[in-house]
Amino acid sequence: MLILVLTCEHGGNTVPAVYTHLFETHQQLLASHEGYDIGAKELFLELEDLAQKSFCADTTRLLVELNRSLHHKQLFSAFTRQLPEEEKQQILREHYRPYRERVESLVHDFIMAGRQVLHLAVHTFTPVLHGEERQCDIGLLYDPGRSSEQNFCRHWKRQLQQLDPSVLVRYNYPYLGISDGFPTYLRRKFNERQYMGIELEVNQKFATGDQQQWRRLRHLIRQSLQHTLQPYRNTDVE
Repeated sequence: MLILVLTCEHGGNTVPAVYTHLFETHQQLLASHEGYDIGAKELFLELEDLAQKSFCADTTRLLVELNRSLHHKQLFSAFTRQLPEEEKQQILREHYRPYRERVESLVHDFIMAGRQVLHLAVHTFTPVLHGEERQCDIGLLYDPGRSSEQNFCRHWKRQLQQLDPSVLVRYNYPYLGISDGFPTYLRRKFNERQYMGIELEVNQKFATGDQQQWRRLRHLIRQSLQHTLQPYRNTDVE
């Protein structure tokens, strides 16, 4: 049986009280795509009851980047990078490690119980970056070296396009599925018979645009995921 674990690393732009002084004059940045993934939490909530377990972080990514490894240069933002080492370690202890370790521990427990885990990380992306318009509605990010992830994404894309052929779905866009991220880290811990890591990326133009269209897209993603999961949950699919 396949277990779905749903995560949302950039669900909000909350600043813990002790760090509000760092962002007092940067409210506009906090409210932008740099502060959080606009619309990601709404999409996460739309999908949440399809999962056996779910985790959503509401703290701004400008405090610490939960979707980056400890060695990554973007782990801390321009606001926190220059903090004393002791303060940065405190941020990691209080906000980074608890989230990442809870998810990893749960995945480990399911695998030890003989289950295969599908980890779906819910994200959104800004329509325009550095003056370039992203040509995509929905991105499905996976490791091309793992056939289980590739096959799942193929099935999911087919379901999406059957339900709405007008939606532009692309693989490993606008980012590569093997770039530094939480699923990439977990792939190093678990083999593909145990773990599948897929990042769902949705264009923020929907969340910031016509709300009826945004509701339709969220429903479309939910319905297509539900259909894609069904055969995996009815049989032992590797």
